[in-house]
Amino acid sequence: MKLDLVRFFQACNPSKTLVVSKPEDRQYYIDFSKVRGAKIIEELGRTITRLAPEEPTCQLFTGHIGCGKSTELLRLKAELEQQGFHVVYFESSQSLDMADIDVTDILLAVAREVSQSLEAIKIHLKPASFQTLFTELAKLLQTPIELGGELSVGIAKITAKTKDSPKLRQTLRQHLEPRTNGILESINKELLKPAKEKLKQQGKKGLVVIVDNLDQVHNVVKPSGSSQAEYLFVERGEQLSQLNCHVVYTIPLVLIFSNTLGRLTYRFATDPKVLPMVPVKFQDGSQFLQGIMLLQQMVMVRAFPGVSWEQSQHLISKVFDSPETLERLCLVSGGHLRNLLMLLFRCIQQEDPPLSQECVNRVIKQRCNELSLAITADEWEVLREVAQQKSLRGHERYELLLRSMFVFEYRDEDGSWFDINPILAEAKEFGL
Repeated sequence: MKLDLVRFFQACNPSKTLVVSKPEDRQYYIDFSKVRGAKIIEELGRTITRLAPEEPTCQLFTGHIGCGKSTELLRLKAELEQQGFHVVYFESSQSLDMADIDVTDILLAVAREVSQSLEAIKIHLKPASFQTLFTELAKLLQTPIELGGELSVGIAKITAKTKDSPKLRQTLRQHLEPRTNGILESINKELLKPAKEKLKQQGKKGLVVIVDNLDQVHNVVKPSGSSQAEYLFVERGEQLSQLNCHVVYTIPLVLIFSNTLGRLTYRFATDPKVLPMVPVKFQDGSQFLQGIMLLQQMVMVRAFPGVSWEQSQHLISKVFDSPETLERLCLVSGGHLRNLLMLLFRCIQQEDPPLSQECVNRVIKQRCNELSLAITADEWEVLREVAQQKSLRGHERYELLLRSMFVFEYRDEDGSWFDINPILAEAKEFGL
């Protein structure tokens, strides 16, 4: 069997999210739930379909950036659609400025995406209070906004005007902020409630909104002194939880380890679900063979889609100079899926398969140098501690270490534990 290099290269693009509902993407999907320690997507789906199909639910989902959350959420979307739900999935980073987000921005983004999705299936709703609001905003922004008949068009035009202008956005915020509860009420009564009724008439079981990428909000401090993540999900979480449909939000992983977790859980009346890393080792440092095998499978299916793992094991020599080279790549990724693809992507940029151990080592060293440049002497000390104790509790720097991908979280039947990014273990500073 011949390796199609161009297709292999494209399939390894670390910035590409697999859309499981598409057959060409589904062939690359590997289910890691068996080794991750929890069936998170099943839990999210079960809450909606089995436990509260008629009542609005609000659930929180988190994990390291790049560990596969978007792929899993798109799988959830596909499964919910198969069960008769109308699902609106969108990436908040496409329309919002992640360095400066307010609750009204999220609410309006939900309203826009829901109405756009409904318009696509010939459900046209025109909430009267929004027509009034748009007229006010057009005057306020002193810019002519041609408001079409569709709600999504009106919101899109206003957000487009303000997205690249902090000054206009500030003006808009000052006007909308005191009206947050009114906007929420309008969305619920004039958009979501009639939307669910119309969807039922079309034979749908309900409406689900999945807001992805909110875990990527920037770590800026708001005037209140809270970080942007705490402001949105803790201080204002109650409003985000009140939408009259099923909602799943992604939230920054750092909130799970902050002292605001109790308040966050109280605001949303639910525990955040965490998607952990794919473990490649046990806490005692011995290799976790099942995790390594699934990562190897993920690599080989990108090279030979549609070929079973049993068959593709015999094809490793077409992709790597030895099975050990593939294993080295999987181990050094630490079970972080995007890291693994990024290392593989860089290797393919440097030479044709079969990829050599020298090439893999060169790419690992290059990545190690890039990460090491950002680490201070104090942080190396903390990293050495984490590597020994497998714990991160009590460190005020946990936020930086997690956000910077210096430390990874794993879960097993005993709970969560931590380890440093294996690439950093190769740095000379780590051994000092």
